[in-house]
Amino acid sequence: QVQLVESGGGLVQPGGSLRLSCAASGSTYFIATMGWYRQAPGKERELVAAMANGGSTNYADSVKGRFTISRDNAKNTVFLQMNSLKPEDTAVYYCNVKVGLRMVTYWGQGTQVTVSS
Repeated sequence: QVQLVESGGGLVQPGGSLRLSCAASGSTYFIATMGWYRQAPGKERELVAAMANGGSTNYADSVKGRFTISRDNAKNTVFLQMNSLKPEDTAVYYCNVKVGLRMVTYWGQGTQVTVSS
């Protein structure tokens, strides 16, 4: 089992920045990927960014050039630096971890990000 604790959401004006953090605990030895998804009201949950153990990254087209994912493997923590935020970035952001060869998926509790003036 893996437990995930997220932090860093909030209200920000358009053009502003936020940094999300997600700390994993428990059976973290076999973590394969760590990343972030988001879900806006009335929409499906979508991938925002993910990073594999080797450092390769994957970003949604809508956030490329504005968001940066990073990991502190020693602390089993993943970060999402979000710059130049837009109202359409408003959503609940969920930390996502995939573990082991079967890529068992764990989710954080979600943190609200609201971009509004």
